Amino acid sequence: MENRNFEKAALRGEPSYVWRDGQQRRLDMIVHAAGNRIKGQILENGCGVGMYMAHISPFGGTVIGLEYDFERAAEARIQSSHILNAAGEQLPLPSSSIDLILSHEVIEHVQDDRSAINEMVRVLRNPDPMSGKSGGRAAIFCPNRGYPFETHGIYWNGKYHFGNKLLVNYLPRAWRDKLAPHVRVYSKRDMQKLFEGLPVKFIERTIIFGAYDNIITRFGAFGKVLRGILQFLEKTPLKIFGLSHFWVVEKT
Repeated sequence: MENRNFEKAALRGEPSYVWRDGQQRRLDMIVHAAGNRIKGQILENGCGVGMYMAHISPFGGTVIGLEYDFERAAEARIQSSHILNAAGEQLPLPSSSIDLILSHEVIEHVQDDRSAINEMVRVLRNPDPMSGKSGGRAAIFCPNRGYPFETHGIYWNGKYHFGNKLLVNYLPRAWRDKLAPHVRVYSKRDMQKLFEGLPVKFIERTIIFGAYDNIITRFGAFGKVLRGILQFLEKTPLKIFGLSHFWVVEKT
């Protein structure tokens, strides 16, 4: 990554620029969680340069991308003309208009994560008892505080240091947030608080490990074995050390 992108990476994370096993695995999870909603009105809330949009569109839905960063939004328009340059705390969409929302490693970067969650719930489609249709769903990925590495880098002596930093997330919250003031990290309790009082039910609440594509590229078979072991741990209590929360909520 070029030096000029360090500050943007710190504040907003790095979007997916290439499509690999990790992205495909997460897409499969989204599609499974969506059900028939994958053919409806879809919002990618924080679409980056549009990689997920390009892979969701073939399922038949109308995919809208929202991106706060203007340069990334402009690049995403190569993938789709349905791009909104706006903040997640004030979605420029009508209430009850979206069947499926994808929020992929985004809420940790917004200024007000509770407001961003409120807005997602607002625009999700209401259930329709007359037709028997269930409400819209949001599929949300975000960083797990139990993961041994802070993946967004840290600030030290006034300088930003990009890359994975060991055990930062295990420090007391005040110390951790001083080193990484640019990004949030979530425990299960933190996630639960974001949805308190909102009209949703929880379809899935789990933690997943990564696909470790970079390690596989460098180390081949060893990387694949490591990935297999770690993803197996998702079926055990040791998933608390996983990379990301994956929550699916449905509007009620």
